[in-house]
Amino acid sequence: MSEANEAILDPLSTCVHCGFCLPACPTYLATGDESDSPRGRILLMRALARGELSPDDSGLNDHLDACLGCRGCEPVCPSGVRYGAGLEAARDTLTRAHGLPLKARLILRVFRHAWLWKPLLFAARALRATGLPAALAGRTGIRFAMGMLASSRASKASRASRWSRVASLGSSTQLARPARPARPARPARPANLFSGCVMSTLFSHVHDATGEALRDAGYAMDCPRGQACCGALHAHAGDLDGARVLARRNIASFRGGDGPIVVDSAGCGAMLKGYGHLLETDEAARFAGRVRDVSEMLVEGSRGRALSAQRSALSAVYDSPCHLQHAQGIIDQPLALLSQVPGLTLLPLGDSEKCCGSAGIFSLLEPGMSQAVLDAKLDAILAVDPAPDLVLTGNPGCLMQIGAGLRARGSTIRTAHPVEVVSRRSSVVECGSRPEPDD
Repeated sequence: MSEANEAILDPLSTCVHCGFCLPACPTYLATGDESDSPRGRILLMRALARGELSPDDSGLNDHLDACLGCRGCEPVCPSGVRYGAGLEAARDTLTRAHGLPLKARLILRVFRHAWLWKPLLFAARALRATGLPAALAGRTGIRFAMGMLASSRASKASRASRWSRVASLGSSTQLARPARPARPARPARPANLFSGCVMSTLFSHVHDATGEALRDAGYAMDCPRGQACCGALHAHAGDLDGARVLARRNIASFRGGDGPIVVDSAGCGAMLKGYGHLLETDEAARFAGRVRDVSEMLVEGSRGRALSAQRSALSAVYDSPCHLQHAQGIIDQPLALLSQVPGLTLLPLGDSEKCCGSAGIFSLLEPGMSQAVLDAKLDAILAVDPAPDLVLTGNPGCLMQIGAGLRARGSTIRTAHPVEVVSRRSSVVECGSRPEPDD
């Protein structure tokens, strides 16, 4: 049996078809079709690996394409099936057999090269600053895309203060901060910020808030040169070769240090933590072992001291990103962190662990399924009484997807990253830049 086929079968080998995964699968809940469940897709992937189904089989491709890759099935599986690894290997096999769809190929090519995605995302941010995306936001097509772009802006409700200065993109530097009362000196612990692509452009305000919160926790933050997209979009779509190229670039950019690599995007964090498996080298495994989500870092740094971040009263629900909860196993830390923020009332959200339908570029490639999954998420948010001011979630795709959905339904609830309500004020990391006027 070929290595490619073993890569599909090995992660799925413990599946006993018990069905515990079905209620955890958002696409199965949306369609009721067994072939759109993890159990059904595992049967299809095994048939592909054993040569019982051709890579050109339309049903096989349709059902695997319709999978969000949220990995919500993994925590509930009593047999420990590594569904996500099997899915990526199966999609890689299909990509090698007949290539990617044109739209996916173009998107992934852009995110493989910083000289392409940087100007495009900065142009998108310039468009966002005009206010047109917020005005044009709607439920479908280009109007939904406009709503996603509008929802990438820092929420007025979450913004405690303005940023202090502008710094150039892509340099290695320490953070700058506004003046504050003196406190007892203590050695700063080194930490490195993973800049990413969407986060360093559309969500630079989150990077800045991350830097300030970690500085308060006693870290000296750095943002190394030469970083690339994390490769998650490529890996999930089946372009594992493209993901490996980007992984090697990122590993090279963080050589020379051993401090933690801090990530404020759940999808990027899950990908970076998987570099050891992706590249199968000792260096990649060491890199992966350094990766920490910002909530992990802040919970540790805030032990024994009260946060003094948010002063005004806010109410919020927390929606757990799939690749934070299911892929990284980080569940309690964001909630523990938010529970310490003065003035913040955290309201319960039903099915907060369920996917919102974003899933990287899934909403662009499979808009129908994406909307069906999003509708269930929006129903849960809008059922919260009293209505919250914010939906807090730690992934850019989720922030944009949920934000666009709420705008399309005429809701005034906005989205924000948890670190935005934790940070007392914002300092500029050289991966970030100036915020825009209020929405």
